[in-house]
Amino acid sequence: MTKLVVMIPAYNEEKTIASVIREIPRKIEGISKVEILVINDGSTDKTVEVARKAGADRIVSNRKNMGLGFSFKKGLNEALNMDADVVVNIDADGQYNAKEIAKLVRPIIDGRADIVLGWRDIDKLDHMPLQKKIGNKIATFFTRLMSGLPIKDAQTGFRALSSDAVMKLNLFGRYTYVQETLIQAKHKGLVIEQVPVEFRKREGKSRLIANIFKYARMAGLTMIRSMRDYDPLKVFLPISFVFFLLSALVAIPVLQHYFATGLFTGYTGRGLLSAMFFITGVIVFTFGLLADMLRTQRDLQEEIIYMMRKKSK
Repeated sequence: MTKLVVMIPAYNEEKTIASVIREIPRKIEGISKVEILVINDGSTDKTVEVARKAGADRIVSNRKNMGLGFSFKKGLNEALNMDADVVVNIDADGQYNAKEIAKLVRPIIDGRADIVLGWRDIDKLDHMPLQKKIGNKIATFFTRLMSGLPIKDAQTGFRALSSDAVMKLNLFGRYTYVQETLIQAKHKGLVIEQVPVEFRKREGKSRLIANIFKYARMAGLTMIRSMRDYDPLKVFLPISFVFFLLSALVAIPVLQHYFATGLFTGYTGRGLLSAMFFITGVIVFTFGLLADMLRTQRDLQEEIIYMMRKKSK
């Protein structure tokens, strides 16, 4: 028996969540049971009441608005508690076509993938604002750069995960989860597939990206923290190299003068600046080595957590 849990993080989505729930197919080939989980992120409208009437099987609520990343993580943990074999995340705003869930879970059911992303062909979406298109492309570019994965749409909220993939992920971002999930997936060797999906026009304003600059800042910090924790040498070594390079460039005139005259007269300031850059490079490089040692410990701890989750399932 293969059980699917479709989770819907929701914050003040009373106008759309009922249609999303009703659109979710209850019969899917290869799936024996489908249940719907709503994570209410401190909604102040009738989201919970509407979701319950529409047929949600389980609703869990945050006491206050905690952010999409926090709610996504909470939903994954709850889905495991519901004995899910496959978990699908879909937004509550109705922009994704829930009827495409069958297509999304197929690579997992067939054993080809651990995570499946529903990617949107951004260039063909006339209804997506230009600033969001640009933001999506920038975020996707940096996610590809940091993860090394050929991701087409890093921002998609329509994604499927096997229970094994869920047990291996340890997410910490509160504001968003999309980039952090992919960086961890790469680090943990999870197989990712991408399938094209429909993306409809949204009615009203986005609850997550109301401010594109705030989103860029928070998403960027999440990616940097993920890389710092899971691939620290990629973060610290380039930074230390920059300081070593600056030290060398500043030192060149000093050394030329010294070899010509045997003196440092007139170049004391440059010499001190070069030394400062060099010492900073050494410090950053040392931090990188220490962070890499901590990463090894993190890997061991996460392996223990995974085994405990596996045993309790």
